[in-house]
Amino acid sequence: MSKQGRKKQVLWIRVSTIKKALIGLCLLIVFIAVATYQIPAAKTTGSLALPLSGKVIALDAGHGGPDGGAVSKQGVIEKDINLAIALYLRDYLQQAGAIVVMTREGDYDLAGDSKGYSKRKTEDLKQRAKLIEDKHADLFLSIHMNSFPSNRYRGAQTFYYPNHPDNAGLAALIQDEIKRNLENTDRVAKTVNTVYLLQALKMPSALVEVGFLSHPQESELLRDESYQRKVAASVYKGVLRYLSGEKAKVSSENP
Repeated sequence: MSKQGRKKQVLWIRVSTIKKALIGLCLLIVFIAVATYQIPAAKTTGSLALPLSGKVIALDAGHGGPDGGAVSKQGVIEKDINLAIALYLRDYLQQAGAIVVMTREGDYDLAGDSKGYSKRKTEDLKQRAKLIEDKHADLFLSIHMNSFPSNRYRGAQTFYYPNHPDNAGLAALIQDEIKRNLENTDRVAKTVNTVYLLQALKMPSALVEVGFLSHPQESELLRDESYQRKVAASVYKGVLRYLSGEKAKVSSENP
């Protein structure tokens, strides 16, 4: 072998030796890291918990089954939009760790074998209230649509019944997020005394009328899936603010 060839061989051996040494060093570092690893303390683990972990939230998609609710001139049926938005809201809440109880997840009511529209409606509402109470919900939200004889009204609005000290604040935070994110209403949260579920349930509760089916442009907008998700996200953000302990500034009601 030539002198130049022997030099190349020696160089290759040295490079190979260095590579082996580096690999050995890396393995040693990994071994030391594994051997000295400790499970994070409970405080660290707790800080990584989902924001709504352990909270039971009841969602009510208004109407369903033979009760379609309001219908727009374009044929948009309230019960369908209510359910679509409620399902998006369910997903957001579950991703944040909440246990979500749905009064319905399809096109049906809870009236059982009751006959006649009025009797079915009464039984349906009673069964929804019972379901929510039996699940010991921490919070209740109902999704509905608005409709007026005049087609000039539009915009989402959150309603509450003042039978719980937190209801006004919960509704105000949801309405604030609706105004901030949808940018199409200046309405404020408002009391209502004609909604059975809000009166019957004793946990913090709110009802969101997410728009007017009687307004032609808003009716079409409510059919759009991206807008439905935007509405659901706004309600979710309001709930998150409320359950984080934020206190809302309750505004004067709209006439």
